Amino acid sequence: MANCFPLVTTVQLTSERLPRRLQALGWTPPVYVRGAALGEGPAVAIVGARAASQLGMDRAHALARHLAGRGVHVVSGGALGIDGAAHRGALAGGGTTTVVLGSGLDVLYPPRHAPLFGDVVARGGTLAGMLPDGTEPLRHTFPQRNQLIAALADVVIVVEADLRSGSLSTAAAGKRFGKVVVAWPGSRGCERLLAAGAAIIESQADAELALAGTPRHRAPLAIDPIVRQVQDAIANGAAGIDEIVRRTGLTVRVVLRAVPMIERKQ
Repeated sequence: MANCFPLVTTVQLTSERLPRRLQALGWTPPVYVRGAALGEGPAVAIVGARAASQLGMDRAHALARHLAGRGVHVVSGGALGIDGAAHRGALAGGGTTTVVLGSGLDVLYPPRHAPLFGDVVARGGTLAGMLPDGTEPLRHTFPQRNQLIAALADVVIVVEADLRSGSLSTAAAGKRFGKVVVAWPGSRGCERLLAAGAAIIESQADAELALAGTPRHRAPLAIDPIVRQVQDAIANGAAGIDEIVRRTGLTVRVVLRAVPMIERKQ
């Protein structure tokens, strides 16, 4: 994979040069950057599925563009789908964005986003990561970089995700770090986050509320105990009817009755 920044060098940040956000977390893993220094102003992570719908990508682009136009820095993972749409939206809004890679910063992945990464750096943004130059992306390096995405933001927004989406690990890291985590309803992964207590986002105004520390939550539902059992099982990771039955001890018939009730109330 070619490096399209031959004149840009990779710098490993010393502990005193880490952003205050990372210092406050007691961050110890190495952090490498290319381009501008990591900033200290308001920042939001916008993440989601690689195989995203056009609607999801349009939402991510519009959200990033809106926030970037108001001086909010956008952080994402550079992947296809939602991530790429978020980076492009930030640039379209005249703002800056950080791409957190799951590889060395001279190994541009995905390769088709190399021109986008070039635009990010050229327009005052940053490539960041936790791996030295020359490191190829591997399956385990992406969950690692998701920690850094969450750590560099004040708010983690998941726009669209399936149940196995890596963006759910970004949300989990954000929760551990005490960040505000919000999800756009509609996809299975986001519905799981909402069921587990994430705040809701359905507009640009909701993103601004989250950044102000006053995120909007769904109104609590008045549901019967059986439906609550099923909802809790789903929130805790049950991905199918058989697993819900195993976790709750309910019969298949009862679970099949409860699931549509949950879907109608969401």
